Amino acid sequence: MPDVNLTSLGLEFGGGAGIGAVIGFAAKKVAKLIAVIVGLELALFKFLESRGILTVDWDRLTAGMLDLTSAANASTPPSWVNTILSTLSVSAGFTGGFLLGFRKG
Repeated sequence: MPDVNLTSLGLEFGGGAGIGAVIGFAAKKVAKLIAVIVGLELALFKFLESRGILTVDWDRLTAGMLDLTSAANASTPPSWVNTILSTLSVSAGFTGGFLLGFRKG
């Protein structure tokens, strides 16, 4: 059985949780800002299109978003088992902290 240092394990977990909480809080704020900007942009496009100032190809705009989604789903992760096992203590704390920060943000 390998020798486990509980102090360093606790510091890694706590540090990961703290950093995750800060990043999760910031990520939610940034996501809200981006959603507002995109919504305003689409509303502006629709308004300018209704006035005849601009012509928007909505089908082409939507097709570009679908291509990005399919490209993201097609990629395969590298050796994820080794990556997860080597960073389990930090990533578990980071994930918990991120979710807490995202929820509070």
